[in-house]
Amino acid sequence: MTEKVVLRYKDGSVVKGSLRDFSETAKELSIEEYPSGNVLTVRVDLLKAIFFVRSFEGDPSYREVKRYGISREKGRKVYVRFKDKESLLGYLDGELPWQKGFFLSRTNKDSTGFFLVPVDEGCNNIKIFVVGSAIDDIAVM
Repeated sequence: MTEKVVLRYKDGSVVKGSLRDFSETAKELSIEEYPSGNVLTVRVDLLKAIFFVRSFEGDPSYREVKRYGISREKGRKVYVRFKDKESLLGYLDGELPWQKGFFLSRTNKDSTGFFLVPVDEGCNNIKIFVVGSAIDDIAVM
């Protein structure tokens, strides 16, 4: 099964395409670039996040609502601030791959990040895989 994704790199660049057989523990992934069809191999540690999207075009006029309480809760509330100071709000899908505490510390899991479900059900993002090495701060509420 392929899924439409937008890869956001830590350097700000973006690649759109179809992702096959994604794993939270994989150190690399393959994406069929849209619209060229070229297959790229990408190191996960170079990414900021993987956005699983409804469409590649999205709706430029749509303004995403970034606050809790606009839809039914889908899990634990999470606030993520990336090293580039961008932030995300969402609901944790699964477990964090770190122990809770003042600092993010690795556990025995091999996961490279975690899934977040956006608070705005009407946005183009279905879910987001947040890459742990891109995170500056995180709060689980």
